[in-house]
Amino acid sequence: MTPQELVSRYEAALASQDWKQVEPLMHEDITVTFSDNSLHIGLAAVQAAFEKNFSTIKNEAYSMQNINWEEIGDEYCSFTFEYHWKGYINGQLYEGNGIGNSQLKCTDGRWQLINEVLSKA
Repeated sequence: MTPQELVSRYEAALASQDWKQVEPLMHEDITVTFSDNSLHIGLAAVQAAFEKNFSTIKNEAYSMQNINWEEIGDEYCSFTFEYHWKGYINGQLYEGNGIGNSQLKCTDGRWQLINEVLSKA
């Protein structure tokens, strides 16, 4: 799988709101910073944060646009993107958007997300 294919699968996995689809795309040393500045280090912490979001935001639509590949190497690559989400929280429709910056790591020929930082627009 190429880095570009991983990002496409990641976008679809997030939209599914199913951790079992997201987890294989994550490196065990993943670090994620959400747009509320909460920091989640390691696969277990990231899983807890994502599953909390999945249970809080119902029928979420998530998309990534304007992906800009900054650098693609043999073991690491990085990209920026714009994201948009929309879903129901306690029965009320909410939506948000922002900018993301992510890094992928290739281990044994397998690309995985190792870092992601999301900020509000």
